[in-house]
This record gives sequence, C-alpha cells and structure tokens, in this order.
Amino acid sequence: MAGTAGTPGTPRVLRAMNDRAALDLLLEHGPLSRTRIGKLTGLSKPTASQLLARLESAGLVRATGTSEGRPGPSAQLYSVDPAAAYAAGLDVTPGRIRAAVADITGRTVGEYELPTPGRRPAHPVVQQVTDALDGAVKAAGLARGDVHRLVIGTPGAFDPNTGRLRYASHLPGWHSPALLDELAAALPMPVEYENDVNLVAIAEQRLGAARGHADFVLLWNQEGLGAALVLGGRLHRGWTGGAGEVGFLPVPGTPLVRQVTKANSGGYQELAGSQAVPRLARELGIEDLPTGPHEEVAAELVARAADHTTGPHRELLRTYATRLATGLASLVSVLDPELVVLSGAALTAGGEVLRALVQAELEELAAPRPRLVVGDVREHPVLRGALETALAATRDEVFDTSH
Repeated sequence: MAGTAGTPGTPRVLRAMNDRAALDLLLEHGPLSRTRIGKLTGLSKPTASQLLARLESAGLVRATGTSEGRPGPSAQLYSVDPAAAYAAGLDVTPGRIRAAVADITGRTVGEYELPTPGRRPAHPVVQQVTDALDGAVKAAGLARGDVHRLVIGTPGAFDPNTGRLRYASHLPGWHSPALLDELAAALPMPVEYENDVNLVAIAEQRLGAARGHADFVLLWNQEGLGAALVLGGRLHRGWTGGAGEVGFLPVPGTPLVRQVTKANSGGYQELAGSQAVPRLARELGIEDLPTGPHEEVAAELVARAADHTTGPHRELLRTYATRLATGLASLVSVLDPELVVLSGAALTAGGEVLRALVQAELEELAAPRPRLVVGDVREHPVLRGALETALAATRDEVFDTSH
C-alpha cells in the first residue's frame, strides 16, 4: 500500500538510503565534515546535520576532531565509530588455523595462529575453531559475543547440497557430515564457509588488482593449485562448490590421473603446482636448492630465476610459464575473462618477469587474450578475503537504519 513505512520512496526508506550512502563515504574517505558529506551525497546542510545526528545517536558515527589547517573556519569532522561492530575470519590449512578480528572500518584489531600439526588432529575441529577464534578475540581485547559474524576459509568447498567438505581430502577432521551443525551449536554468531581461493579473489576484487573488474579469473599457486572464477561481479562456485578446482584438470604433458579426489591431485597440479618447481630445478641441474615446505622452496626458486636472463634459471622460468599457460589456456578458452590475476607465493615471487612470460605463452595457446596481472594482496590474502566477506555482511546488517 502506497505510503506504508518501508515502501520504496517513503521518508523512512529514503533516510536509510542516505544514511547508508553517508556511512559508505565515511568508510571510503575517512573523516568528513558535515558540509563535505552534504556535497558528496547531494543533501542540504540541514538534512546532512539531521543524518549525522541520527547516526551518532545510533552509535554508528562519532565526532573525531576538526578540520584545522584548512582555509576558512574549522569544521567538525565525523567518522564511522570503529566499535560499532566486529567481524572475524579464519584461514584453515592442514598445518594451522590463522584467525583475525577486524572492526567495522576494516582495521585488524586482533590476530592469532593455532598450529594443527599431524594427520590425526589432537583436538576436535570444533575446539580448534573456537580456540583459534578466542585467541584472536582475546588479542583484540574483546569477548566472543562481540563478534557479529565469522567467515571460515578452507581448501575445497562445503557442498551446498550435502554440507560435507569436498575436494580437500588432505584436511584432517573436517569431513564429518555433522561438522557444520556442531560448529553452529558452538558459536554464538552466524558462520559462513568459503573456499580459500575464492576468498583470495574477494580480497583482490575489494582491495587489490581486480578492483573495478566484473569478470576475472584468479589463479592461485601456493600449497595447492586452484582458481577462482568471478563472472558478472559474482563468484561462480558451481553446483557442488567445485568450480575452480583446476588442480584436478587433465592437461597435456602429464599422465592421466584417475580418481583424482582420492589421489588429491591431477594433471595440472602435477605439471605446474608448487611441488613441480623444485623437481624441474633438479632436472635442469640447478644446485644449492632451498630447503623447507615445497611452496616456500618454489617461491624462492622462482624469485631467484626472475633475476636471471640466461642459463638454467631462465630456462626454469620459461618452462614454468609454459606449464602455467597450458592450464590457463583451457580456463580462458571457456570463460573468456577480462582479466587473469596471478596470486600465491609461487606466482607472485616471479613478479613482472614471470607474468610477461605467461602472458606471451597464453596468447599463443588460446584464442581469447585476457590481460594478466600480479595480485596485490600479498599478506594473508585468504584471511583478508574472509574478513572482507564477514565485514560486508556485518555492515549490511548494522548499517540498516530503516527499522
């Protein structure tokens, strides 16, 4: 019925839209004066004043000093109150759980890392998750109940049809059909689950190399090889959550791997995964190989190779680029994306040198010719994507002033 509260175009809805626009501007630009908010939103000074008073009384905005040092009289500045809400993210791997809490402005206020070594977890997964979360919450000086939302990133994906984790047989303890229900019972806030590489793509889309792009592929190469597909601005997860599990992709140059999920490997992983780099280095006669986990060894070798213009190191980089382009050719031939983001330590270590080699190879192997870029979000990108996802939903909830 026209004129009913909550109907589009009514004063309450228009106020809520203006409130959200102002809050988003404050998040983007930092502290702003009433006059500046009015100009950016197109609102009159009196309306902007009412808006700020409303948001201040709701605990969403606070006064943060004055605009001294600028021409004209100083003006009161306002910013989003960081304590209006908190969100948390978890990055889960077989060896550890990394947790962080961020305030509503996106600033990380607490971090914690829980080692989880061994094929048989010493503690149940629910306890691991709550211990990791509580560690970050304590580091932030908060209580568990202060966190509005939690996003957990894991290898593989939870099948939306069955609730079971798929494509990650190497993650011990996470395959119980009752796990999601047990976590929901143990945690007081809404919990979402997302594939780790998808979260890296969200981080790049919100903060990094894919900003402003609605169609892109992110290729990730660190502990494993995977991809994230963003189509029309949204993640494409697939029917079972398995879209982008390209490590299992059959590719030329490797034997066919059958029953790939049981083997937890496939042609593309064997050809171009981080564990293939040290093998290739040995084949080329490169000596003084680094030691450590294969993803760290691969990153170190690729970084060294990028500094050489001749010899076996340059051959290592050229061969690696060809192998990467072999799998990418299948992806871009099907999806024809605008952009491909190279991410993960084994790719970003090669910088612009590796990117250019992969770009040249890909242009010979596939008809579409997307632009390749190196990812910008280097520090804990899975965790950053989890926090960005949790923050987006938290802001939608907390910033809704229409009720």
